Amino acid sequence: MALLETERLRLRRISLDDAAFILELLNDPAWIRFIGDKGVRTLEDARNYILNVPMKMYEQTGFGLYLVELGETGSPIGMCGLIKRDSLPDVDIGFAFLPAYRSKGYAYESAAAVLADGKETFGLQRIVAITSIDNHDSAALLQKLGMQDEGRIRLADDQEELRLFGIAL
Repeated sequence: MALLETERLRLRRISLDDAAFILELLNDPAWIRFIGDKGVRTLEDARNYILNVPMKMYEQTGFGLYLVELGETGSPIGMCGLIKRDSLPDVDIGFAFLPAYRSKGYAYESAAAVLADGKETFGLQRIVAITSIDNHDSAALLQKLGMQDEGRIRLADDQEELRLFGIAL
């Protein structure tokens, strides 16, 4: 069941049935480079990731990372959603798409819908985003969404310096 729909996309909660797609996405070289290696190497690892990350977030907050599907076919193409991290005071938005679906406007379309939903459904007044310093494509997308570069940040237990973006809703 779609939680959000756009002109071309449907966003829905990730389920255990999506393990094969999650396995593929989390092992994409861009995911590993810019988001990090989550150690997901098997379908069982993917199921555990689904249970411990998106499904746990749904239970705790009502939101989380959603599966992004093409509206016409239902084919999964990426993830986009809101995350509440212990190491950030604000909710942040995250997104990742398979290589064949990048640079087609899908990330912008889904992220804009997620930002609007964060305000309308969850009453959020501010949303942030974090990117690797060298993830210029994501930074450009965040700025296109109206988010402002707020400088550098280090998350707890992480040595990597990240760029922090924010937007008041």
